[in-house]
Parts: sequence; structure tokens; C-alpha cells
Amino acid sequence: MFLKLLYPLVKFFTFFNVFQYITFRAAYAALTALALSLLCGPWLIRKLKDWKLGESIRADGPQSHQSKSGTPTMGGMLILGSLLVSALLWMDLDNLYTWLVLLATAGFGAIGFMDDYLKRFRQGSRGLTAGLKFSAQILLSLAVVLLLYFNRGEHTTLLYLPFFKKAVLDLGWLYIPFATLLLVGYSNGVNLTDGLDGLAIGLVIMVALTLAVLSYLAGRADYAAYLQIPFVKRSWELAVYSLALVGGSVGFLWFNSHPAEIMMGDTGSLALGGVIGVISLAIKKEILLFLLGGVFVLEVLSVAIQVASFKLTGKRVFKMAPLHHHFELLGWPESKVVTRFWILGGLFAILGLSTLKIQ
Repeated sequence: MFLKLLYPLVKFFTFFNVFQYITFRAAYAALTALALSLLCGPWLIRKLKDWKLGESIRADGPQSHQSKSGTPTMGGMLILGSLLVSALLWMDLDNLYTWLVLLATAGFGAIGFMDDYLKRFRQGSRGLTAGLKFSAQILLSLAVVLLLYFNRGEHTTLLYLPFFKKAVLDLGWLYIPFATLLLVGYSNGVNLTDGLDGLAIGLVIMVALTLAVLSYLAGRADYAAYLQIPFVKRSWELAVYSLALVGGSVGFLWFNSHPAEIMMGDTGSLALGGVIGVISLAIKKEILLFLLGGVFVLEVLSVAIQVASFKLTGKRVFKMAPLHHHFELLGWPESKVVTRFWILGGLFAILGLSTLKIQ
């Protein structure tokens, strides 16, 4: 919005020239989202307490978590609200990628909100049924992917692997089911990881920071040519969104750090995973995303292995899944699990960035 409203004033005041620069708008998008999140956080926490929207803790989990029962949940509204407002203010509203990420954020957030709403407002409800929840995620993901597919560029359907310069495969129309499954999977991957204070949001911050760098580079023809990565015209606008996501997430972490004053719920986790997936698709880092978000992948794999092992052999591989609960039951304090998973997430992010030169 600011770009459209203020940049034309450059003919009167040269100061307004700064609004054309991605780095300027990205930095202030992050600061705007951070400020909104920090300012609105206390108010939202009070309201959630007034509405008695407290977290329900599963009885079969680590007993240390029982003290968290009643902690306000649906805090994803804080992240998404600050993110959407900041994005509308600082992004180019004539850019297709702007509306793709806004659609994904609002859509996945709405699915998560409905799930949280049913759990808390309808006594005894388990939220959306698994079938309905997955169906909604698939339909939304399909809509986003079709928008990308029918507005595709030269790289859209190509599959790139980390450490390789050239595309290894043109998926053609198979890009549609592939990309749809990626969005659904990543949305649920962040959701599964959201089990400890600050764990998921800290990892989201690391991934979003990395995607901000990659989006900026992919949108610059000169940098893309130098680094021999796919040039995706105008994708640099996603760097603004990624840093707005970082700002909103850091503000949320202020309240979500141990001991958490608020939890994000499905409202936040489904949306964050979904929008990270959309950004990776847009800049052709969909396979690299499995490395960048390696902790999310490990969490999903731990659940899949646990379920498969129990059904096939009647035995469990882990003390409890997802993986972070396994380490808790081994005796690690919650803060240690979170810190070590953050360290692992940081290493994955560094490895991901290293692929820019090692190829």
C-alpha cells in the first residue's frame, strides 16, 4: 500500500524514493509486524483468558505439561494479524506473489481457527474431523498451486535439487499434485512440532529468515545469474513477506517463551507451515525446504515411524511421538529440548544457505 500511495510522491520529495527498495520495505515490514505483535499481545492474552480459551493437555503426555492446562491458546491470531497488516502496508499489491501468500496465510489460518474454535467452544468436541481438516487443506493448497501453475514462468514446473545447478526433471502437470501434497505436508509438519514452549515458532523464525535471503536473491536477475539459481521475476517481494513473518513471530515468541503465556494453536501452526511451503514453491526451493526445515521433517518422520512400527509389530520405536516428547520422556528438561532443537534448526538453515555456492 505504501509503495502505491507514497512512491509516486518522489517527483515532489526525493525521500520517497526509498519505497522502491525491497530492503527498505522488508526491514520496516519486520519492524511493523514486531511492534504490532508486542503491542497487541497483552490485550489478546487478556481477552483469551476472559473467553476461557485455555489449552487442553493430553493426559498421556509428559506430566510436566499438566501445569500448562488453561494457558490461553489460539495465539496464532497475534502472529497472523500482525503479519497480514504489515504485508498489506509494505508489499506491492500489484504483485501476484503478494496475493498468493496472503491467500495461503488467511486460508490455512481459517482452517486452524475453525479447528481450535470447535475444540474450545463446543464442549466435548475434538475439533474438525481428520477427514474434513485434510480435505480443506487439500482444496486450499490446490487453489494456491493452480494459481501458480496457470501463471507459471519458465521454472515453475521444473524440479531443482540442492547442490545441483540445473533442473533434474520437468514435472509438467504432475507439479500440481506434487506441490499440493507439499503444502499439506508442511502445514501439518509445523503443527506437529508445536508442542513445547517456543519450539515451533523459533524454528519458523530461522526458516523464514533463510527464505527472505533466498527470495531476494531469486528475484534479482544479476544475483541469480551469478549464483546460478533460478531467476523468478518479482519474487523479491516475498522477502518483504518473509521478514514480516519474522517480525510477527519474534513478537509472539516474547510471550510464548518458557513458561508460555500464550500458545499458537492450530490457528498459527497450520498457517505458518502453509505459507512457508508457498514461498518455497514460488522461488523453486521446494526440495531445499526439506533441508531448511529439517526439524519439522524429523518430527513428521517420527510420527510416521511410530505409527507404522506399532501397527506392524505392536512395538513403539520412540517413547512418545512427535520426537520432542521422546526426549522429554528420556529426562531432558523442556528448555533443553527446545534449545537443542533450535541449534539443530540453525544448522539446517546454514546448510541450506551453503547450497548457494556448493553446486
